[in-house]
Amino acid sequence: MRRNPWLICGGWLSLAAAALHIACIFGGPDWYRFFGAGEPIAQVAERGSWIPPLITLAIAAVLAIWAAYAFAGVGLIRRLPLMRTALVGISAIYLARGLLVVSPASFNRPDLSADFMLWSSLIVLVYGIVHAIGTWRAWGYLSRREVSHALGS
Repeated sequence: MRRNPWLICGGWLSLAAAALHIACIFGGPDWYRFFGAGEPIAQVAERGSWIPPLITLAIAAVLAIWAAYAFAGVGLIRRLPLMRTALVGISAIYLARGLLVVSPASFNRPDLSADFMLWSSLIVLVYGIVHAIGTWRAWGYLSRREVSHALGS
């Protein structure tokens, strides 16, 4: 195992985001509103539809998988398929979502408040930076592990 506090932190951040999404399911429409899911989603949740919880559960599952990749990237759990590709992709998705803060089009969404777009973008940008630095710092370790794995050692 290689010490990489950036990727460990990235894993915990993704896991915290997954837990927050699960909490929104139990918190109901008011939590969807507070955390910026948008009024239409909150209204559908108020009507008792399963769509908001299913969407939220899917997002939580993806975030938990991303946490697993971060933890696997430092050897805290067993190696997962396509480690380098997945970690680069995860970093890129977080960074792209985080950079929405500089896109004027992102503020033209009547279902989302400007405050939500600003703060969520800045938070996710931090997630992306943490994951990207962690992935960069783990690159040599991941490369050596892939070579030795391919050679059957």
